[in-house]
Amino acid sequence: MSKLAGKVAVVTGASKGIGAEIARALAEAGASVVVNYASSREGADKVVAAITAAGGKAVATQGDVSKKTDAAHIIDTAIKSFGRLDIVVNNSGVYEFAGIEEITEEHFHRLFNINVLGTLLVTQAASPHLGEGSSIINISSVVTRVTPPQTAVYTGTKGAIDAITGTLSRELGPRQIRVNSINPGLIKTEGTNTASVIGSEMEQAIIAQTPLGRTGEVQDIGPIAVFLASDDARWLTGETLLASGGVR
Repeated sequence: MSKLAGKVAVVTGASKGIGAEIARALAEAGASVVVNYASSREGADKVVAAITAAGGKAVATQGDVSKKTDAAHIIDTAIKSFGRLDIVVNNSGVYEFAGIEEITEEHFHRLFNINVLGTLLVTQAASPHLGEGSSIINISSVVTRVTPPQTAVYTGTKGAIDAITGTLSRELGPRQIRVNSINPGLIKTEGTNTASVIGSEMEQAIIAQTPLGRTGEVQDIGPIAVFLASDDARWLTGETLLASGGVR
């Protein structure tokens, strides 16, 4: 029997990259999935089409997680479409790197509004609908352990996610709702390709520090999300799971 049969999941920022793969993995494990996107309707529709072609259930919904009304709409889509909510994956995020001399108010607020406020608003909207055994999965980053230069704001947002994960695990634990985070290392995605990270000297430097000796793939992250969403992880909460090939 599929691990997530009968479950309903919302995955934010799921039109591409890690979010898209997590949506597909959850659906393959039996969950019905709400695929959220901010601007790429085409990407979200492709993810939904792939899930339904494989026999799964999914719908796409637009929403900017940094806006309270949009966050509520994303969650309402799950309830209206599938009647319940069991899994929330807070994956929406942006990354822009800047040295301390280059940091601007706009840069700061863009990253913190989407990465941190968005996580809080979606979780806030979801909380009343989550019951015993539900799982919230926040997507953080290994940068909170390795604190690379030129990333003060981005790393700050992910440090906040790690702290929020611990706090909410205690706050929601009495309701038997689990809250964990996945902290990936460098992953090959549309974003890292567009940013010219893949194939760069930076990538080679990261690989040199990676015990498993390669860059991560989105397929490396999906199964971890399925595990955290399932009853196999019923005794895990407040954890930050490094998914970095050993970088720490």
